[in-house]
Amino acid sequence: MPENPSPAPARTPVPTSAHAPTLAAHHLSPSPAGRTHLVEQGRGPLVLLVHGFPESWYSWRHQLPALAAAGYRAVAVDVRGYGRSSKPAAVDAYRMLDLVADNVAVVEALGERSAVVVGHDWGATIAATSALTRPDVFRAVGLLGVPYSPPGGPRPSEVFARMGGDEEFYVSYFQQSGRAEAEIEPDVRGWLAGFYAALSAGTMPAPGAPDPHFVGRGGTLRERFPAGPLPAWLGEGDLDFLAGEFERTGMSGALNRYRNMDRDWADLADYAGAPIRQPSLFIGGGLDASLAWLADAVTAYPETLPGLLGSHILDGCGHFVQQERPAETNRILIDWLAALPG
Repeated sequence: MPENPSPAPARTPVPTSAHAPTLAAHHLSPSPAGRTHLVEQGRGPLVLLVHGFPESWYSWRHQLPALAAAGYRAVAVDVRGYGRSSKPAAVDAYRMLDLVADNVAVVEALGERSAVVVGHDWGATIAATSALTRPDVFRAVGLLGVPYSPPGGPRPSEVFARMGGDEEFYVSYFQQSGRAEAEIEPDVRGWLAGFYAALSAGTMPAPGAPDPHFVGRGGTLRERFPAGPLPAWLGEGDLDFLAGEFERTGMSGALNRYRNMDRDWADLADYAGAPIRQPSLFIGGGLDASLAWLADAVTAYPETLPGLLGSHILDGCGHFVQQERPAETNRILIDWLAALPG
């Protein structure tokens, strides 16, 4: 597969707390697209960690050693199109059901029959859909940042087109092939720094400032990103790693997830309104715009997540929950995992 270079060494340090184990194993696992790159640490019940946009397995760097120390086999993947995982050229190769199939393939390749799946941002939606469509494989699901909203309702592109009035919602912006790439790829590192700052506690724009989730007519997202320091959770070395991944792969694989939302709507029509019945968990940031947009989804949890064992809103936290508040997130995750039925 020419789009990615050779894999990382078999064992690599994972930046973590000085008190935690620091070695994790990197693997390339077969998948329907070719391969999935994963990072594994620990032994015990399998916990599959799925990242969001624009991130990588690295967004779980604080959880891998904590889960391993608690007696779990923690595995963080690069989602299809990211990092060292395969990056198909076709836009429609990034449908939600394809990403579910990748998750199933990882579980099988690891020699397991079942797993707990935990996701953040887009990873939360991938995790939820994995649990919804493959309950035989995914015995519990944890959602970070983005609440569960069952499939169905109006066509997504029509909903997003109505948002923002004279401005354009960022999802509609991302859905146009090549447009966001032209903004991001000339300066990946600078764009990522601004994007992460715009959605993080302590660096996000003040109330009343132009909303960085919207694009002015003829403008760019970056015009609304804050120009100050990096968020407290993001060091220069962290940013170097993340930017290096996207400089190597380009942004299209990541952005193609947004370009399949109408296809997903059609593919999942048989699951319209369906609840996830397995044990579940939600962790959100109190300052995350996703909670405001999807407040009704959280209110509906008694019907949509009847197996919910905990819903936690972290006050003063932005979108990047497990990186902004790693210790608190780890405690919640480990307590939840310990409470799951064997």
